[in-house]
Formats: sequence, C-alpha cells, structure tokens
Amino acid sequence: MAMWDRIKDQAKGLQQQAQGARGAGGHGRPGSGSSGASKAQLVNTLKSQLTSLKTELKSGAYRDASMAMCALVAAADGHVDPAERQHVESLILNNDVLQNFPSEQLRQRFNKHVDQLAVNFQQGKAEAMQEIAKAAKKPTEARAVVQTGFVVAGADGYVAPAEEQVLREACSVLGLPTQEFGL
Repeated sequence: MAMWDRIKDQAKGLQQQAQGARGAGGHGRPGSGSSGASKAQLVNTLKSQLTSLKTELKSGAYRDASMAMCALVAAADGHVDPAERQHVESLILNNDVLQNFPSEQLRQRFNKHVDQLAVNFQQGKAEAMQEIAKAAKKPTEARAVVQTGFVVAGADGYVAPAEEQVLREACSVLGLPTQEFGL
C-alpha cells in the first residue's frame, strides 16, 4: 500500500505543477502556455503508475471497465471515424498493462462499446458508464481505469476538452476526485 501512496503523491505533485503552470483561475485550455507540457508529464506519470501496478490489474472488472473507458475516449466528440478506432485499438493492444489480457477479449469489448456509441451515443455512453462503475469496488482498479483512459486520450500529446469531460464523468461514477487527475 505504501507504493500506491507514493505514486499518488507523485501524481498530486504533477497535478499541482500543472495547476501552477496554468496560473490562478486557469483551466488549462489549449494554447495556455506550458499546461500542454504538464498534461504530457501527467500522462507519462500515469502510464508509469499503471505499469507498476501491472501485477494487480488482472480482473475482468478492470478489463471491461478499461475497454468501456477507451471507447468513450475514442468517441468523446460524438463519433468515431475508422482511423481513430484503429488508432485507439492499437494503443490498447500495445499497452503494457492491458497485455495481461488476450488481445481478442480487449478488441471485442472495445469494439462492442464503440459500435453502441456509434448507433446511439447517449445510450452507448450510459452502458459504458455502467461498465466503468463496476470497477468502483476496488479503488486501485478504479484509478487504473481513469489512468488508462487518460493515457489513451493523451497519446497524441493533447487531451481534448470532450475527452476531459468523459474522464471527469468516469471519475464521478467511480467516486474519485477529478483533481487527482488534473481534471
């Protein structure tokens, strides 16, 4: 447990740096100086935190919630074009922690959620959030779900406002403070 506390302290330190870089009252909008670099730092820290927890993140609840989270991030703007779907799927299959699971299981669950989001975004989003909420029973897994979403969202070096919104909503259904992730 001490390791997790140390990791949380690192993330909080980075989050405080990010807030400081934005200035008082800022919200880290695109083009606001060094906040982009701070988000990139946060993404890298979250990625290394996830890797350090790899042996603990082997449950079906984490797998399913993470795939729902990745689908929401991919479809955050209301649609997913084939190139974006393929890009996120590639990120999932190459993620060190998610390699705990057979790639076909990940692909199937991710695509199921993306398909539901494409047919009816609001209904698909509600179903994805229900899946994410199942990870709330284990705080380590709950945080890892948001971290996974954040890592996928920030893979292109930028976390879009719509992606931040679905990450905040995931924090809400998981009972996690958004400040912990700089949201």
